[in-house]
Amino acid sequence: MSTTTNTTTGRHPVNVGHLVMGIAFLGIVGGWALIQTDAVTGSDIRWLLPVPWVLAGVAGLTAIAISGSRRWSNRQVGWVPPAEPDTTADTDATTNDTTTIDDTEELR
Repeated sequence: MSTTTNTTTGRHPVNVGHLVMGIAFLGIVGGWALIQTDAVTGSDIRWLLPVPWVLAGVAGLTAIAISGSRRWSNRQVGWVPPAEPDTTADTDATTNDTTTIDDTEELR
């Protein structure tokens, strides 16, 4: 019987692209609703149209600023030893031919 328990917080990384497009979509639908209900008329419509894009951009920049340092940081988990060099093959750098050391005697 294991005594360790895994607790989850329910938080996950924010997909900034989804957030920006979702806010833009909601802003466009909200602007469409305001125009259809005649809450905004005339020259006020031209000021209403860029608002969803500005809000979506601000939300995207804010999400990147908040989660940016944790999301893109390098995490060193463990030490990995360097790869062993291959000593069984003799490589000719000009032709990229790889032949074993034993086969070179037969080629001469």
